[in-house]
Amino acid sequence: MLMALTGPSRAPMSGGKAKQLVILLHGLGADGNDLIGLQQYWGPVLPDAEFISPDAPFPCDMAPYGYQWFSVQDRTPERLLAGVRAAAPSLDAFIDEELNKRDLTESDAALVGFSQGTMMSLFVGLRREKPLAGILGYSGRLIAPELLTGELRSRPPVLLVHGTADSVVPFDSLAHAENGLRAAGVPVETLACPGIDHSIDQDGLQRGAEFLHQVLAT
Repeated sequence: MLMALTGPSRAPMSGGKAKQLVILLHGLGADGNDLIGLQQYWGPVLPDAEFISPDAPFPCDMAPYGYQWFSVQDRTPERLLAGVRAAAPSLDAFIDEELNKRDLTESDAALVGFSQGTMMSLFVGLRREKPLAGILGYSGRLIAPELLTGELRSRPPVLLVHGTADSVVPFDSLAHAENGLRAAGVPVETLACPGIDHSIDQDGLQRGAEFLHQVLAT
């Protein structure tokens, strides 16, 4: 069953028509408002980009507010994979719809995820037939890396950023994701942020800006 996704958006800082689209995917228990503010950091280097940050499709089952892409009450690999697969078609349809609305193509769009949003970005983005311009993931994981080689359909460039002191998604998830992506032939760069917990620091924001400019503005 497809769930229609909606959330806040910010128009291009140039004031003109969107020439690129940055889709921001929040983490567990948050909503689209949690990440839309990233536009103030990245908009100046991408003045023709529109930013949009949809709410995940399901109410969070671990808090009285916020949304989730999938439940993590059962964290066995099988349940996590099932949860990601259940949410993936709604995200896929959202990407198609938003590109069509703006007469843009995959090469004009980047996915940016935080935590659970990174897991969704990697799962969906690498299984789309046409490659996105890039995938930027903060503090996340690569779900079911053993399936990637068989299910992968495109290889957009990926940048993964992770704090070494992350108390929610362990820092070693960064190396596991990098190894899984490299094994599947996906071009990947990583940035480790010393002493940073489950959040995005200034170095992560700056490197993210450089990456998005590199994949979208060239």
